[in-house]
Amino acid sequence: MDQKNYQKIQDLRHQLHSIAELSEKEYRTKDVLMQFMRENTDFEVRDCGKFFYCIKGAETEPGTAISPIAFRADMDALPIDETISLPYSSGTPGVSHKCGHDGHSAALAGLGLELTGKVLKRPVVLIFQHAEEIGKGGEPASELIPQLGISEVYAFHNLSGYPEGAVVVRDGLSQPASKGLTVSFKGKPSHASNPEEGHNPSDAVCDLESYVRTLLAAPHKGMVLCTIVNISVGEKDFGISAGKGEISMTLRAENESEMDDLENAIRQKSRELSSRDGLELSFAISDPFPETRNDPDSLAKVLSCAEGLGLPVIHMEKLWRASEDFGHYLKKCPGAIFYIGNGETYAPLHTCGYDFNDRILGTAVDMFKAIAAATALRS
Repeated sequence: MDQKNYQKIQDLRHQLHSIAELSEKEYRTKDVLMQFMRENTDFEVRDCGKFFYCIKGAETEPGTAISPIAFRADMDALPIDETISLPYSSGTPGVSHKCGHDGHSAALAGLGLELTGKVLKRPVVLIFQHAEEIGKGGEPASELIPQLGISEVYAFHNLSGYPEGAVVVRDGLSQPASKGLTVSFKGKPSHASNPEEGHNPSDAVCDLESYVRTLLAAPHKGMVLCTIVNISVGEKDFGISAGKGEISMTLRAENESEMDDLENAIRQKSRELSSRDGLELSFAISDPFPETRNDPDSLAKVLSCAEGLGLPVIHMEKLWRASEDFGHYLKKCPGAIFYIGNGETYAPLHTCGYDFNDRILGTAVDMFKAIAAATALRS
C-alpha cells in the first residue's frame, strides 16, 4: 500500500489503542473513525447508532445495477489491564485492545484510503462494527447485507502462532458456535445447625456439573465442549446453610444443532434437579455466537489474491476454537474470513503482553484491496 497511507493508519491504530472502549461503549472510537473517514476518504459515511458504515458507488453503464461488495472490521476492546509500556498505551483503566480490533479498524480505514480517487466498477461498503467481543454487534450490523443488496462480504483477524504476514485459511467451518449459559437455583437458607429446615442448592449444582461431564462423554458428530467458568453457592458464612447457587458454563460446538441439543439437555436436567430439591430455577444466556462457515468460492478468491500478492498461505487443519460473530454475515450472503499471522512466537490474543502487530497492517490492506480488485476495480 501507499506508504503515506500506511503511516496514517498506523497513527490511527495507535490513537484507537489509546482510547480503548468496551463493547457497546465504543463512543469515542466510533467518532474518531467516522471523522477519519470523512476527512481522508471520498466514501460517504452513514451513522447507524452503535456502528457505522462507509459506501462508495460505482461507475457503470446506464441502467446497469451491480451489487456491492463489503468488508467488515470490529472496534471494541477487552476488560484487561494494559501492563506493557507503549507510547500509545490505553488511557482507559482496566480496558485495552488485547484482541487487535484497533488494527482491524485501522486496516479497514486503510482500504478506504487506497480506494479514494479510484473509479470503481462495483460499489464498496466498509462496515465498522461494535460489540464483537460479546457477540452482540454482528447480528444487527449484518442487516446491512439485505438492506444494501450486498452479495459478498469479507473480514480478517490477526492470529498469533503463525508466521508473520502469512495468510491463514480454513475450508468450510472456520470458527465454532458458542454461548454462555448460567443456571441459577434459588432455595431457602437456614441456620447451618438445622440444614433440614432450608433448601440448599449445593447438591443440585454439583449433580448438574457431574451430568455435564456425561453429556460430553457421549459421541458427537463434531467438536462439542462445555467449559465451566464459574460455580457459586451461598456465602462464606459458617452459620448459614446456603439458599442460592449458580453454575455458569460456555457451550461450544462445530455444529449449532449439537450446541442446541447440549443446551436443551442441560436445561431439562436443571428442571429435574430443581423439582427434586424444591428450588426455584432460572436461566440466562450471554455472549451468543453463531458458527462461522466460509463460502468455498469466496475462500477461493481469498487464496487467489494471496497467491497473487506473493504471500505465504497456510491451511488450518483444525478450526480456531474461539468464536466470531462474523458468522451472522455469512448466513446472509457468501463471504469468507481469513487470518494474518502475527508471528509464531508472538504474544497470544487476550493476554496482557499482546499488542497488534503494525507490520501486518499493510498486508491486511493489500489483501482487502486485491479482493476488491478481483471483483472489478479500475484506476
